[in-house]
Formats: sequence, C-alpha cells, structure tokens
Amino acid sequence: QVQLVESGGGLVQAGGSLRLSCLASGHTFTMYTVGWFRQSPGKDREFVARITGGGFSTDYTDSVKGRFTISGDNAKNTVYLQMNSLKPEDTAVYFCAASSLVTGLTQSQSYRHWGQGTQVTVSS
Repeated sequence: QVQLVESGGGLVQAGGSLRLSCLASGHTFTMYTVGWFRQSPGKDREFVARITGGGFSTDYTDSVKGRFTISGDNAKNTVYLQMNSLKPEDTAVYFCAASSLVTGLTQSQSYRHWGQGTQVTVSS
C-alpha cells in the first residue's frame, strides 16, 4: 500500500511560482508512475503531468507545457511539480496519485493511490 501526502499549495499572484511536493511512504516511487491531477469546483479531475518510476519519462497536458515541470527525488521518495508563470485558471485542488499500470496514464481511473490534495489559488 502506498500513502501519498501533498504539500506546497497556497495563494500566489498571477505570474508567480509554487512548488508542490508529493511524499510517498509504504513503497518506493521507482515502482510506480506518479501523476499530478487538479480539480476545480464544478469540473472533472484533470490530468496535469506524470513521471515514470525512475524519472525516465514525463508527460504534460498542453495547457501547462513550458510552465510546469515534474521531477522526482528517489532518495527522498518525493515527486515535485514546479509551477511557474501561474495563471488564475490554474486555481484548483492539486492531487498526486500513483499507478502501477503502463497505459492510460492521463486518466484518473488508472491511478489507484491518491493523496488528500493541496489547494492552489492564483489571484489576478
């Protein structure tokens, strides 16, 4: 069983930056793909980015490409989401999740383990 805990959310002005962290316990991250998703009120949970175990491959949704960077520190069992040039439309609760699958990794249903989420609010 994997337990995930997110941190690093907060309130920031448009154009600012935040770094989210996802700390895992129970199993090493190298065994899983870790994804970041976000959800704002009234909307479905949306894929943001993912990184394969060991960090060999990353993927991003189009709206964050060039602004967000996902990375991992296997020694700390932590995955990060560096968010730059934030926009008001990035406002959401951000979740990290872990999957042992190898396909469908932009879909939330492919992820079995989830954190509790951290709020990101970007003011205009």
